[in-house]
Amino acid sequence: MSTTRKLWLGLAALLLASFAALLWVGEKVHQQAPPLPAAVVTTDGRTLYTRADMELGREVWQSIGGQQLGSIWGHGALVAPDWSADWLHREAGAMLELLARDDGAASFDALDAEHQAALKARILPELRTNTYDPASDTIAVSPLRAQAMAAVAAHYESLFSSDPATAKLRKAYAMRDDTVGETEHRRAVTAFFWWTAWAAAAQRPGESMSYTQNWPYDPLVGNTPTATSFMWSVFSVLFLICGIGLLAWHHAVQSHREGPAAPPARDPLADLRPTPSMKATAKYFWTVLALFLAQILLGATTAHYQVEGQQAYGFALANYLPYSLTRTWHTELAVLWIATAWLATGLYMAPAIGGAEPRFQRLGVNFLWACLLVIVVGAFAGQWLAVMDKLGLSRNFWFGHQGWEYVDLGRFWQLFLFVGLMLWLFLVGRALWPAIRRRDETSSIVGLLFLSTVAIGLLYGAGLMWGEHTHIAMVEYWRWWVVHLWVEGFFEVFATAVISYLFVRLGLLRARSATASVLFATIVFMAGGVLGTLHHLYFTGTTTAVIALGASFSALEVVPLALIGLEACETWRSRRAAPWMARYRWPIVFFVAVSFWNLVGAGLFGFLVNTPIALYYMQGLNLTPLHGHTALFGVYGMLGLGLMLFCLRGIRPQAEWREGWLRGAFWCLNIGLSMMALCTLLPLGLLQLHAALTHGYWYARSAEVMDTPLVHLLVWLRVPGDSLFAAGALLVSAFVASLWLARRPAALPQAARDSA
Repeated sequence: MSTTRKLWLGLAALLLASFAALLWVGEKVHQQAPPLPAAVVTTDGRTLYTRADMELGREVWQSIGGQQLGSIWGHGALVAPDWSADWLHREAGAMLELLARDDGAASFDALDAEHQAALKARILPELRTNTYDPASDTIAVSPLRAQAMAAVAAHYESLFSSDPATAKLRKAYAMRDDTVGETEHRRAVTAFFWWTAWAAAAQRPGESMSYTQNWPYDPLVGNTPTATSFMWSVFSVLFLICGIGLLAWHHAVQSHREGPAAPPARDPLADLRPTPSMKATAKYFWTVLALFLAQILLGATTAHYQVEGQQAYGFALANYLPYSLTRTWHTELAVLWIATAWLATGLYMAPAIGGAEPRFQRLGVNFLWACLLVIVVGAFAGQWLAVMDKLGLSRNFWFGHQGWEYVDLGRFWQLFLFVGLMLWLFLVGRALWPAIRRRDETSSIVGLLFLSTVAIGLLYGAGLMWGEHTHIAMVEYWRWWVVHLWVEGFFEVFATAVISYLFVRLGLLRARSATASVLFATIVFMAGGVLGTLHHLYFTGTTTAVIALGASFSALEVVPLALIGLEACETWRSRRAAPWMARYRWPIVFFVAVSFWNLVGAGLFGFLVNTPIALYYMQGLNLTPLHGHTALFGVYGMLGLGLMLFCLRGIRPQAEWREGWLRGAFWCLNIGLSMMALCTLLPLGLLQLHAALTHGYWYARSAEVMDTPLVHLLVWLRVPGDSLFAAGALLVSAFVASLWLARRPAALPQAARDSA
């Protein structure tokens, strides 16, 4: 049996086993999710909330931005508090105040330490005892707790209105006045928030930990790390060390078996003539840059809200473009422009690989681009109407704002995008089909490229697996299929296959060794990539199996990044393999940057928040976007720009490349991203981490920490880095525009083109 066949069988077995385990975990999550009761009642017979109240509250929360305004169970935006943690701590504090006054004290703080400790011990059974009764489908609370719940609810009803008493707090949380306009809806939001807080403290039946694995950290309510979190964190480090050792051994054994390929005397792609459909992909790259620039502008606006709250340099921007909306569009555009660059690369490369232009391919490419524009404009308009309370709850789920970070599109627009991906799969697949049928030395790479397009098209469908009232734990489970498996998983396989094929066509890699390398790399990445999805779900109402599998396999995601420097060196050397390689210098330089940010952003900063015990304290702090920004743009964004530059070299072969503009863009983007990470996100995250360890998670996300001069200074320190980054994006855009706007040089003789 050949090595290639063994690798294919190994990859197939790995994917079957991994997805089987992932689906098994999903079944367990569904069976053991925190119960949503028919009613919350007091022990003396009063009904406080009904299931309808809690479901309505969730609908309202989603319509105003959901995870884009604060967070639930740690997932969401960073300026407003985590509502689960905030409610839970406020409720415990309210109970202590009521008990202190019953004992005749002016306040809880007026008591001595001994009495305070005694009262803290009295409230723990109230919060941690699971009083859900499956027979009656109710949760029972004491009159004391009901009184505390009413006090916290009053605070939230004031906060989400335009009450002057909470105006300062709204500003600190970047919330507009009348975030929720109707009184009934504000009360319903409190019901939903209470349920998320209840699940964070109530112990699972038969266990000594809460439904959220004792998250958030808050000693006042008895939430401290579980033994499971410590144990599997240790094992994850051991898996990491073991995986790095095995990979290093494999590299040492295999690296010298076959010498480097001798590059041809002339550019093998010099005679490639772009087909009509390949030329039509140019508009995709223009769209990429437009979305990229819009994303940067919205990112700066979102960051500025952290210091002015409701305004931008005195202008009441929140009345027209609230924080939850700017952050929604900022995160969505990041995924959209990167995905568009990769999709356009697939459409450009497929006819070149297949060797023929399928009938009506250009029409399909143009139609798909028009659909993309309709989706972006329609979805964003619906989200604005939803957040501004102009759409109505009955239409929000389908046409407005779903409230889930990265998958905020209304369901109609989700379906539209899924159909568009199916069309993309059809266009790329039929153009690749002749190459798949040829059965030559590159057929395995082409086959992997095709299978990755199938996975990209189908896995976005995971975002359609939940409904408007699906349990939150299950929504989170399926949501991370999209965010992790779709964006971080199979798009990376697609990119790896494309780059390997390009290097084979350029004569820089032997087809046989490239095939083995790309299949082995896919196996190594997918060994941790599929089940590594679970590390996002540690504290979202899931079971212990999620921590065990997530910690073990997510550590393996970092393993291939340990040797990423070797890959970067090999890629860097390839730019000088032959004189004609100067034509591809800048795509290769961007690929080298991908390797660097893979190591730093995905590897170093990713593993910083990867283990259960680390994420227990860091989830939803600024150390999370430290990893997110450096990985999402540093890896996937840089890769998208590199692929775009390669395609543009073929689309505009005679255009003059302004090397100075690309050099400036490259360094502005990389230095700007580094400054953003090191001057703001890292120190701000460490400041929050210290606050969380000292007082509790609720405190790290509170206005007492986040609305302070030091935090504002750290946010302002983003300006130089952000400005440099924006300058880089403008230079890239100007460079691409110059390929069409600048006067073409005279055509060179064939001999000169071969040596160029």
